[in-house]
Amino acid sequence: MGKRLDLLIQLAHGLAIQFGDSCEIVIHDLTAEKLEHSVVHIENGHVTGRKLGDGPSRVVFDTLSKDPARIKDRLSYLTKTEDGRILKSSTMFIRGDNGKVEYIFALNYDITALLSIESAVHSLVTTQKEAQVLENGHTDNDSQPQQILHNVTDLLDSLIEQALTLVGKPVAAMNKEDKIKVVQFLNNAGAFLITKSGDRVASLLEISKFTLYNYMDAGNR
Repeated sequence: MGKRLDLLIQLAHGLAIQFGDSCEIVIHDLTAEKLEHSVVHIENGHVTGRKLGDGPSRVVFDTLSKDPARIKDRLSYLTKTEDGRILKSSTMFIRGDNGKVEYIFALNYDITALLSIESAVHSLVTTQKEAQVLENGHTDNDSQPQQILHNVTDLLDSLIEQALTLVGKPVAAMNKEDKIKVVQFLNNAGAFLITKSGDRVASLLEISKFTLYNYMDAGNR
């Protein structure tokens, strides 16, 4: 296991030198008991502002909440930093001899400046007809990049906010179905992999831990 990590660190350093200081490489160790401090190596951490001891991003928790046999590398997707810069990211899951995911090797390349150049060039080469299509809102990709957060507390806050927005009601006005919807969203996003997240969500929704577990199981019935 030590040799595997040493190899990943060697690759991370080489890639950082190859692609320059706009390319952040992060290695997460999933063999530790807690995931809140999974970052064991980072190159060019200034890209996202992360440092050693920070935790995984949402895409990691979202993936790890799934059946291990279905975990696949996620390549070339967009994320964003807290200050709004756009990153092209890839997340690779490194398995041990037993097939269990032990490490995550993630790359985040800051493409903000390149997008600005692309926009400037695009305005020069776009025809009037194509411009009208863009003005009417017809695009081939409406997905928004997910924000990279520094720690799992901020990540849990973000997921809870998204779950409440999804339901569209204050907790005091929620019925049982609304609360199940909140719990299912958080469960599917991997939020309950975060230590003590269940206690916080149960308190927020004013339900017991037993009821929380029942709501989590409701999606499997």
